[in-house]
Amino acid sequence: MMPKFSTLFVPLTGTLVGFSAFLATKKVSVLAENKYDWEKIKAEVATLIESDPKYDDGSYAPILIRLAWHASGTYDAKTKTGGSNGAGMRYEKEGGDGANAGLAVARKMLEPVKKNHPHISYADLWTLASVIAIKEMGGPVIPWRPGRTDFTNDNNLPPRGRLPDATQGPDHIRDVFYRMGFNDREIVALIGAHAVGRCHRDRSGFHGPWTKSPTMFSNEYFRELVENTWTRKHWEGPMQYTDPSGELMMLPADIALIEDPTFRRYVKAYAADEKVFFRDFAAAFGKLLELGVQFPAESVPVDLYHLHSTTPTQ
Repeated sequence: MMPKFSTLFVPLTGTLVGFSAFLATKKVSVLAENKYDWEKIKAEVATLIESDPKYDDGSYAPILIRLAWHASGTYDAKTKTGGSNGAGMRYEKEGGDGANAGLAVARKMLEPVKKNHPHISYADLWTLASVIAIKEMGGPVIPWRPGRTDFTNDNNLPPRGRLPDATQGPDHIRDVFYRMGFNDREIVALIGAHAVGRCHRDRSGFHGPWTKSPTMFSNEYFRELVENTWTRKHWEGPMQYTDPSGELMMLPADIALIEDPTFRRYVKAYAADEKVFFRDFAAAFGKLLELGVQFPAESVPVDLYHLHSTTPTQ
């Protein structure tokens, strides 16, 4: 059931191995300043995720992933601008970008956590919430550390147009992700986040979920790509694809992953082995969340799932 793959599919273990080794030699529960109670923050975010059964499929987890993704995905490796630092979506210049439509829902949802824990920056909270959301949906543990800061004005925000355009093909996908410093394998792994959530007509113009389990993080997205049949949907909205049931959809950028020979090999690998996908996604997503961030020396990884609640220093 789990075939062996050539060295082309060597898993992205570097980040995770280093993360695990560090935790094995350090007692990591809070930042050196001891301002944060990570256990309480994690519990509060987890509670909010399922606080409204009427929202989408009963979970805010997918939109929290999208929030962190879009906050981080503006990075440009050449100019060293963009990325998760700054929490720029608090300003209209970035938050008002059409590509970020609907994300005010996620930002508003996290406000009670920010109020209860004022020391944590918005930039840290948004990225941390995505890590918690992924785990709450059954996904892998993502390496994460605090130290991002918030901009006090919109002077240093990245220009609009850096996020992926779902209507485009493989050339555009590579342009966007190569700009951030990702390779083809990392690109496919990151797009695997489409296993969860759905598109909304009033936000992106597209409609529907990618999988039958939009609140469960798995490799189902890749299995649907290679095992299902996809044809163009005839409707008044933007071009998207539908399966024979009419219940699931794929975007042009999703179909590009199975039309491009290199991308397709990784799609098939992840469809065949969820463990490989989880391992590669965890490393790539952890990398995404840190792009462009200048962490302070005292910032160390937080082992969110081996914590004991502590009383933070005020």
